Amino acid sequence: MHTTPPSLLERLARTPEQAAWGKFIDMYTPLLFAWGRRLGLSEHDAADLVQDLLTVLVEKLPTFQYDATKSFRAWLKTILLNRWRNLQRKRANENLTGNIAVEQLASPEEAVEFEEAEYRRYLVRRALELMQAEFPAVTWKACWQYLVLDRPATEVAAELKISVNVVYLAKSRVLRRLREELAGLLD
Repeated sequence: MHTTPPSLLERLARTPEQAAWGKFIDMYTPLLFAWGRRLGLSEHDAADLVQDLLTVLVEKLPTFQYDATKSFRAWLKTILLNRWRNLQRKRANENLTGNIAVEQLASPEEAVEFEEAEYRRYLVRRALELMQAEFPAVTWKACWQYLVLDRPATEVAAELKISVNVVYLAKSRVLRRLREELAGLLD
């Protein structure tokens, strides 16, 4: 039986192992890219912003102290918006006689606001996508059918030729693993 793994943020702070960084990048890159696109950046500029942000995070995350009373998402969003503002200022300075004027830059109040529910839905969906390979197919399907598709446990059990108890255990195992995976990330 495996022990509960420490949260991803704790692993990055304690020992910045490549596996933890890989998991963080797998989990967050699509979200960060989507945030960049919502800021009105082209695909290329959003990718550059994400790369710039990841460079900052490589420096800051190993010393990041998670505080359950504060929001990791807000911290991450603040860094992203600050990097975006820096990019906007740099472009304005380069194009003072061109397309972008300093007055046209978005103020902090006008910056895109990211919804808490959207962030949570994204993280849960992404974690589930990454975790699916960790479970036997029947376990995953039993949990998915019962929990997500809201089918009765008896129907799921009959269809998969397993006991109802196995359906409940599958749900429990997947949800426990999901809680472990998202520890400290859903603040």
